[in-house]
This record gives sequence, C-alpha cells and structure tokens, in this order.
Amino acid sequence: MPETETLLDEGETAPDFEALLCDGEVFEARTLDEVAGERGTVLLFFGFVFSAPALNWWRRYENHGWHELDGVHTVGVGRDGPYAQNEFLRHLDSPFETLADVDGELAREFGVLRGRDGMPNASTARRSVFVLDTDREVRFSWAADDDITPMPVDKIEDAVEEL
Repeated sequence: MPETETLLDEGETAPDFEALLCDGEVFEARTLDEVAGERGTVLLFFGFVFSAPALNWWRRYENHGWHELDGVHTVGVGRDGPYAQNEFLRHLDSPFETLADVDGELAREFGVLRGRDGMPNASTARRSVFVLDTDREVRFSWAADDDITPMPVDKIEDAVEEL
C-alpha cells in the first residue's frame, strides 16, 4: 500500500467510515458519526499496539485526561486487528477505545499512511491527531515524522475547548 503525503487539513471534512470499534472486551462495526461525542471527536492514529511508542503515548493520553473530555470522544486508530487491539487495551487497563484500521484505509484517507523501514510491504499510520467537530470538519490536525516527537498538547486541548 503506497504512502500518503497529503495530511487532511483544518477546514476539510473528514471522511465518514465504518471500522471495528474495540473497547478492551468486544468489537463492533461503527461509523464515525456513531463514535462521535456530543461536541466532537479526537482521533489518535498510531503504529503497532504493544510497540514501545504506543505503550508510552497511550499512558500519556490518559495522564492528560483525554478520556474525560466533556462531550468529546477520544478514539485511537491503529492497523492491528480487533483481537490485538482489545488485548492492548486490557494490558494497559485503558479507559480508551480504538478503531481497527486493518487495511490501512483510514490512515490513507486521513493522509497519514507510511511504509515501515525494514519491514517490506508493511505500513502503519504516522502518529497523528485530528480534532473533528460534529459535522466532521477538521478543527486541528498534526502528524509526526517519527515516534518520539511530542504532540502539541496545548494546541490539541485548545482545539477541543473551541468545539
């Protein structure tokens, strides 16, 4: 699957989609509109579950309180299948839910799909965040070129506050 270079930007409309929503126990097909909170949605794209970056960043998201945003649902999006996603959430005892983007289509549509160095024919999402309002308009977008650059937490939280 080819890499994508055009990040879905502020002011653009996020595509509607259906993916498997994982909560640590079960998974069910859900559309973006069904996943959205009353005020909007934060989508956190990431690489592989159980990777050191994923373990680190998901703990930080919880420390930021992003699972308790008033009327805004924060959801992860990763390439692993639903069984691995659920096991990852159980391992972390995570309050979050994740979407299983098994074929990479969501990462491609949001402009964050990347090939993995040293892993032929493997691709995952760049670590990225999208803040969406209830009309699926992108209010904030950001993507890292690596797994260690911190997210701009203040800008993300400001965008959420403005929803």
